[in-house]
Amino acid sequence: MAAKVNAAHILVETEKKAKELKERINGGEQFADLAKKYSSCPSGKKGGDLGWFGRGDMVPEFEKAAFGGNAGEVAGPIRTSFGWHLILIKEQK
Repeated sequence: MAAKVNAAHILVETEKKAKELKERINGGEQFADLAKKYSSCPSGKKGGDLGWFGRGDMVPEFEKAAFGGNAGEVAGPIRTSFGWHLILIKEQK
């Protein structure tokens, strides 16, 4: 099981918007480009990059998705108290 995850995310207000962005990513658009344009998190300016984090660093729903997927996958939409997330799992170790 992964002890740390290197991930990026896109934070939006609605599930509908998150699903729309996921479809665009699945269609070939770049995650980082969409994060810069649509994410309401300050990390959006960096393409959504959150860097490496361990267990307990993120809210439980976000953490479960980030640690539960595989590197290269986009998890979500995931709902947290902050809104709706798409999570790009870059690496796990």
